Amino acid sequence: MGAITDLFAGVPVSDLDASIDWYSRFFGRPPDMRVGDEVLWEIDEHAWLFIEPNPAQAGAGRITLSVAGLDALLERITRERIEHEPIETYSNGVRHVNVPDPDGNKIAFAEPPDAASASPPRAAR
Repeated sequence: MGAITDLFAGVPVSDLDASIDWYSRFFGRPPDMRVGDEVLWEIDEHAWLFIEPNPAQAGAGRITLSVAGLDALLERITRERIEHEPIETYSNGVRHVNVPDPDGNKIAFAEPPDAASASPPRAAR
């Protein structure tokens, strides 16, 4: 396999309009692009997350984003009325939390122990 230069991760949703609202609050901003029925947010320079209407698959998505500043991120999404599951701390010091979307897709944050005091990434501001 050659070098990977970009990531496009998709999440199936049952209600596109409701999900656009939720993901806009989750990312703290409106989508960056719409291509047909796919709605995209650039979450890093070479990483995109898109949602697409697919009621049959909605709720089956699993995405983990490595982040810095987990506590600040969770405070921000809580202010946006987005709930998260309890934070887990793994034996290697990684702090992990699932943030289920309205369909039950699990969008997770994982914070390495050396990133706890860093600023949140652009996409989660």
